[in-house]
Amino acid sequence: MPHVIVKFHAGRLKAELAARLTRAVMDVVRCPEAAVSVGIEDVEPADWVEQVYKPDIIGKAATLYRRPGYDPL
Repeated sequence: MPHVIVKFHAGRLKAELAARLTRAVMDVVRCPEAAVSVGIEDVEPADWVEQVYKPDIIGKAATLYRRPGYDPL
């Protein structure tokens, strides 16, 4: 039962992103669409470092399979 969480700034194409992520997960994991869930959390740019970068990127570095190419610190 794959669950994908995406955090980014509001105003993007959320439905399209969720649909494409669902298809990608289905293809790679070889599971049915009904097994996939996608959550999208809005994060304001001013809050990115405290709400995402520090806890999810630095704090969970061992779980990252794709590291960002920026360092806001």
